[in-house]
Amino acid sequence: MKTIGIIGGMSWESTQTYYRLINQKVREQLGGLHSAKLILYSVDFAEIEPLQHAGDWAGTADILTEAAQALETAGADFIVLATNTMHKVAPEIELAVNIPLLHIADATAAALEAENIKTVGLLGTKFTMEQDFYRDRLEAHGICVVVPKLRERNRIHEVIFKELCLGKADPQSKADYLKIIDTLAGYGADGIILGCTEIGLLISQTDTPVKLFDTTEIHAEQAVKFAIN
Repeated sequence: MKTIGIIGGMSWESTQTYYRLINQKVREQLGGLHSAKLILYSVDFAEIEPLQHAGDWAGTADILTEAAQALETAGADFIVLATNTMHKVAPEIELAVNIPLLHIADATAAALEAENIKTVGLLGTKFTMEQDFYRDRLEAHGICVVVPKLRERNRIHEVIFKELCLGKADPQSKADYLKIIDTLAGYGADGIILGCTEIGLLISQTDTPVKLFDTTEIHAEQAVKFAIN
């Protein structure tokens, strides 16, 4: 089994979900007392969040490339960046290490292709919804990406940073998200990407008939397949 290197802490609320899912999926695959071989480098999100909102992506890249290099030195065979937004600096991380980075958008695209989804709605931070680093990666796989209107994007972003990253799941926020999902389905989306690793803490497939693609679960499953195979 390969050793998984996880860059987490963005936020730790979703990083613990990664840890649980990866270990559960290893046990499902191998049985018995098996668990994942992994190394976790958890950053201080309070150092990264202001850089994001200031547009200082070079500053965030410095922090995350240092984390990636530390994981490589510690013996990780590949890296999982446990956040959607910070794949903005995935190219810088890949250049800084000699081990693979398992890209969350590629894993998600594979899951969409397996379900024959051609048009998908994207929920996430404003960075993920509005910038091209994530959408272009999906569109390179032939997937059409639909994003919410500006007011809805603002609401999604606000809930992520002011509630979900702090471990809060508010019923009104859940209702707002589900209304946005219905709207995207009305635009022609065959499925919805939960493109922030915290969104799965708020809504799940049992809440809506629209097909959901939880990137945290997808990414964790891909990491386990890569580690075992």
